[in-house]
Formats: sequence, structure tokens, C-alpha cells
Amino acid sequence: MTTAGTSLVIGATGTTGSRTAARLTAAGHRVKAASRHATPVPGAEPVPFDWYAPATHAAALDGADRVYLIPPLGDSDPATVMLPFLRHARSAGVYRAVLLSSSAIPKGGPAVGAVHEALPGLFEQWAVLRPSWFMQNFTGTHAHAVSIREDGVIRTATGSGRVGFVDAEDIAAVAVHALTDEHAPDTDLVLTGPEALSYDDIAAITTEVTGRPVVHRRLSYEHMRDQLTALIPVEFATMLADMDRAIAEGAENRVTDTVRRLTGRPALSFRAHLERETRC
Repeated sequence: MTTAGTSLVIGATGTTGSRTAARLTAAGHRVKAASRHATPVPGAEPVPFDWYAPATHAAALDGADRVYLIPPLGDSDPATVMLPFLRHARSAGVYRAVLLSSSAIPKGGPAVGAVHEALPGLFEQWAVLRPSWFMQNFTGTHAHAVSIREDGVIRTATGSGRVGFVDAEDIAAVAVHALTDEHAPDTDLVLTGPEALSYDDIAAITTEVTGRPVVHRRLSYEHMRDQLTALIPVEFATMLADMDRAIAEGAENRVTDTVRRLTGRPALSFRAHLERETRC
């Protein structure tokens, strides 16, 4: 059973936000689609929203009773802007919040981990989605996807470490469940695909499915950190390089049944994801 209401989807044009908004509207739920430029989203009410522009927050929250939270991209301390917004949301009538975090960031950990820790004290009903790395990183606009298309190379400092890569469609399906089910999860949910794969495996499967040679080039931690620092702030670059090192040490070598348990269907495999994207 699901409950009626209006969901504010922050980041409604992004990887998981767009899919979550689409699934909500397809199921007949009211959606306010929040993005910086109020980009139109089919079936939803577009609203302007910027984490760093509090003047946009009240109108976005007006009429919403639940919210899907995408943290500000690249901010190493998102709690600074997110917690004031969340307190505002609670006073405006939002009673359920679903936060997108990461399998690599525990409650009370760095970055969005501080928001995770605060969420249960702010809302009656809540969930924290902690997905593993996105399969879309290899097929969308992520740096890995770009380097695959341009150079046939994936560069990481993960060594032979394995990751339970997850499809963004599966993340969105769980997000919709968490937002609309009669009973909120009231917990954090680690989301993975059906198998843990190394980046060598990803390169091999991509080669087989696309017919284009792709290799995984293993970098040192220091080389990876320095490469990222040339593109993004040093704090965020260091955090991402640290995540690669954690993968190399086995931190992400796990598979969960969360997608199947909450949606009633199995999580998509990476090979099936690539085959679907190749057909599009």
C-alpha cells in the first residue's frame, strides 16, 4: 500500500532524481521537480532550487510533505547548507525525508554522513539510501564513461578490488518505495547490484558487449589523487582517491538483497545494463 502526498524531488534532472521523478509521476504521484533552472519534467511541477540560494527554498517546499534529497555535488561539507534547509522543511510540513548517500559513507562519517546522522532526529519518517557505485558511471557523462569512449581506458586506484555496482533505475525504484510506501524504512539501506565486480571485470564485459576494446589502467593512490585535484577541489579529490583505496582494500566487496526485498524484483546486472544502453 502507498500513501498519497506530494514529493519534492531535489536534483530532478540528475541521474537518480530524474528516474525517481519519472517513476513517481508514472505511478500517479504528485511531484515538484526541483532543479537550478526549473527544467521542465514530464508530469511534474518544475520549481527552481539551489542549495546555496535559500530564497529558493520556501517556494520549493510549499505543499510538499516528503522530499528526496540529493546533496550538493562536490561539497565536502554539505551539512552546512542541508541542515538549515531540513529544519525549514520540517517546519513547513515535510514529515518524510529520503536521503541519497553512499555505501562508502557511514552514519556520522565524512561529507553527507553528518546529514545521515541528523536525519532521524529531524523527521518522523526517513530513509538513507546508500548505493554502491553507479553502473551509469560507465555509460553516461562521468569521467569513466568519457575515457572509455575517447581512449578505451578506465583509470582507477582500485587495484583488483571489487564493487557491487548498481543501476540507477534500481536506486530510483527503492527511492520511490521509501517515499511512498505506507511504512517508511526508518533505516539506512545499502544498495548493490547482483554481483561484485572489479574494474578489470568491467573493462572485460564492456569489451564483450560493445565490441570495442577497453582496458583498466591501475594508478597509484597518489597519481589518482593528483589527477583528480587538477579537476576538482583538493578536499573532494582526496576523498574520492581515498574511496578508490578503500575499494582496493575490499571495503566495497559485498552484495545485498535490498533491491529485491523492497521492489520485488532482482537488481539488474552490469552486463544487462550495458546491453540495454547499447540498444538505446
